[in-house]
Amino acid sequence: MSMPRGKFISIEGGDGAGKSTQLEVMAATLAAQGIDYVMTREPGGTPVGEILRKLLLNQGDQRLAEDTELMLMFAARAQHVKAVIEPALQAGKWVVSDRFADASFAYQGANGISLDRIAGLSDWVLQGFAPDMTLLFDLSVKQGFARVNQRGEQDRFEQEPLSYKERVRQIYLARAAAEPRRIRVIDASCDIEAVSAQVRTQLLAFIDVSMQRKSV
Repeated sequence: MSMPRGKFISIEGGDGAGKSTQLEVMAATLAAQGIDYVMTREPGGTPVGEILRKLLLNQGDQRLAEDTELMLMFAARAQHVKAVIEPALQAGKWVVSDRFADASFAYQGANGISLDRIAGLSDWVLQGFAPDMTLLFDLSVKQGFARVNQRGEQDRFEQEPLSYKERVRQIYLARAAAEPRRIRVIDASCDIEAVSAQVRTQLLAFIDVSMQRKSV
């Protein structure tokens, strides 16, 4: 009997949304349900991806052209899927990724690249591969900005102006409105425990549905 395929969950959100904290909540919830899982991130997740992450997040004075940045993101993503995500899913493990393709639409789209062009590249690279569920951590740009400032050192995207961050947020929300079955919006403006409660509710409901389908 073949191993049931695992599930792929991505988490998305603007700067200061508290994703790192909630990744720990998700890991604990999956473990409590007896689910074997892999935690990963983008850009990154593979040796090649981690090298590209350093380049993409710390460009200094030598800014990459928008198209260069976009193609590097998808190059890292292609390797990520082939080397980490797909093998884990085939082995029956669940995969949780801190960002996936939605981030390219939001962040590179906010830079002015046509969303249709990004969609074309995504279709070519991923060939329909997508998360089974995405949790989008949403909060106002001003609140996110205040949280990031409390952390100290910021990466290249965190240093972008508020107008850019607002475009990122609106693209994320538009994608959530277009795909409500996949993308579940989490109100990240609440305190940590309230956000964690939302995450647990969404994740447990998804686990319950997934397990019911396996038993049919």
